[in-house]
Amino acid sequence: MARRTSTARGEGDLRAGSGTMSLGSGAYEGQYSYRSRFEEGEGTNPEELIAAAHAGCFSMALANILSEAGHVPDSVATEAVVHFGPTDEGPSIQKIELHTEVSAEGLDADEFAKHAEAAKAGCPVSRALRAVEITLDARLAEAG
Repeated sequence: MARRTSTARGEGDLRAGSGTMSLGSGAYEGQYSYRSRFEEGEGTNPEELIAAAHAGCFSMALANILSEAGHVPDSVATEAVVHFGPTDEGPSIQKIELHTEVSAEGLDADEFAKHAEAAKAGCPVSRALRAVEITLDARLAEAG
């Protein structure tokens, strides 16, 4: 079983403190703080990293499903939008929107929609986030 790690180190209290988050691979290290998470301050936040993970996971899953169906994509471009805000239980991820555009030859709209929904349901990050509403806007671009 593959193991992936990331670390976070914070200093100070929630509102005035700050810290850094790092991927175990060394591919990314960035600052985070109250302002970057709850306002529009500089740096990253856990929700942005979840969005990146979800967009990447979904794109890989969809490319694989399409390839196995005989439609190797020219491209799969996905944006994940994480909605984060206050709830009765405290700050929560309330919804994730996946927006994807795919260029692949030989696909009709119905087959594409079926494969896109399968990727949304089956990618490991979607499965890990089942407690959150996940929507999908999938568009088929002309293959080039």
